[in-house]
Amino acid sequence: MIPALVLFAVTYVLMLVFSKYRPYIAIGSGLIFIVSGMLPIEKILPAIDFNVILMIAGTMGLVALFVESKMPELLADLIMEKVPNIQIAAVAMALFAGVISAFVDNVATVLMVAPVALEICKKLKVNPVPFIIAIAVSSNLQGAATLVGDTTAIMLGSALDMSFMDFFWYQGKPGIFFAVELGAVFSALILAFIFRKEKAPIPHNAERTKVTDYLPTILLCEAILALIVISFVPEKPSVINGAICCMLFVIGMIYNLIKKKNFSAVIDPIKEIDFQTIGLLLGLFLMLGGITEEGVIQAAADLLAKAGGGNVFFLYTVIVWASVVISAFIDNIPYVATMIPVIGGLASAVGVDPTLLYFGLLSGATLGGNCTPIGASANITGIGILRKDGYTVKNSDFFKIGIPFTLAAIIPAYIYLWIFYGV
Repeated sequence: MIPALVLFAVTYVLMLVFSKYRPYIAIGSGLIFIVSGMLPIEKILPAIDFNVILMIAGTMGLVALFVESKMPELLADLIMEKVPNIQIAAVAMALFAGVISAFVDNVATVLMVAPVALEICKKLKVNPVPFIIAIAVSSNLQGAATLVGDTTAIMLGSALDMSFMDFFWYQGKPGIFFAVELGAVFSALILAFIFRKEKAPIPHNAERTKVTDYLPTILLCEAILALIVISFVPEKPSVINGAICCMLFVIGMIYNLIKKKNFSAVIDPIKEIDFQTIGLLLGLFLMLGGITEEGVIQAAADLLAKAGGGNVFFLYTVIVWASVVISAFIDNIPYVATMIPVIGGLASAVGVDPTLLYFGLLSGATLGGNCTPIGASANITGIGILRKDGYTVKNSDFFKIGIPFTLAAIIPAYIYLWIFYGV
């Protein structure tokens, strides 16, 4: 277990220090896990979340067609008509992303909203880096708001046998949805403070962009609707979300080919897929599979459970804040998957209702990913979009938004959950 932990830690340090080479570092580390035997050959494919990989590839392709249609430029024009200055535009875009992310996967949300933000920044000639970071962290926050918002929410809902409405009202009390929204209010105020110097007015006399083709927008909307609807289907294939996104992308390419009668209509959208981001996620999945096989995650979960002892408030506090810290560095999906049965057994041993501990786990693990640029897939995706547009994201750029945003969101949620489910 120690070699796996050391390799994992060294890899993350290298990725933080050498941010331009993250995909190569992650893939290299994943290969070391495989060659060393820490990740057995038969466990390679199960370790890779093909649903996420396919969803990113398919949605990136759809977004390429979406951008080509000039719809993001029109949406940027409409938003700029409604807001007075750059500060409010940044906060509005983050909240817009949050609303979508409550119903659609965080990565898909970033892929859909980021092009609109990029167009706004280009029109106003401002740095898009803080805009995209704000969109990514806001989408991560809202992933815990509903049953369909994020994979971790789906896992918790399954463990507690929760319906879609249970996230709004559970056990006769306001559900975790309101804890998330309370955090969203405070985090929006933090974003307003971060962008406080961006007071330049937005011109409202510009002519609206004309959209050249509405089918890509229709396909994106169909993707959102399909992802929501399919979340209610029991016992569905594990790669269904990715398959939906890829299928709609193929439809878009066929339509584009028929329309342009040129094979570049197929090649150009494929070129827009960020294979570096996909490579980074692939490497991370292999790394996480390796440390899971070596028992690192289980050991961390056991240590966390023991640290809480029999005091419910202390146990809840440890679970929330340790989840924040752990999820800042590792993907929250394997962590939450491991912790759900641990918390269930712990609650039985202590003799308490596990709801508080489960909700604390979900809120902490979901928000912890906002602390670092590699703590969540949405962050990695947002940074990848910026890189393809020629922008470099420094760790300091991310920290100065991600850390205060996380604290502003988690502290109100932490207090709210204790008041309604702990006292």
